Amino acid sequence: QVQLVESGGGLVQPGGSLRLSCAASGIIFSGYNMGWFRQPLGKQRELVAQITGTGTTNYANSVKGRFTISRDNAKNTVSLQMNSLKPEDTAVYYCKADPRNLGRVYWGQGTQVTVSS
Repeated sequence: QVQLVESGGGLVQPGGSLRLSCAASGIIFSGYNMGWFRQPLGKQRELVAQITGTGTTNYANSVKGRFTISRDNAKNTVSLQMNSLKPEDTAVYYCKADPRNLGRVYWGQGTQVTVSS
């Protein structure tokens, strides 16, 4: 059974930092490109950052220079370090596992991030 379990969300003041983690089980982790997406209330889900199995990264323009995605293939985890947080970063953040070859895409259950004073 495949599981992606996110953790690390919460309430933070503007300018603060949070670190999200996603623990994967039931998949060959290195065979998946991993991503973080977010969905603000009432809006569509959008890409935040992606990382390939070999470590190539891609970021949304809105988070470049503030967020850093990383992965640990030995621990089957992907993380998102979020610095200089803004109120517009408020959203439910989802972890996504995208197979490098043909296969099913998996999503985590999401974790809420709220940036507010």
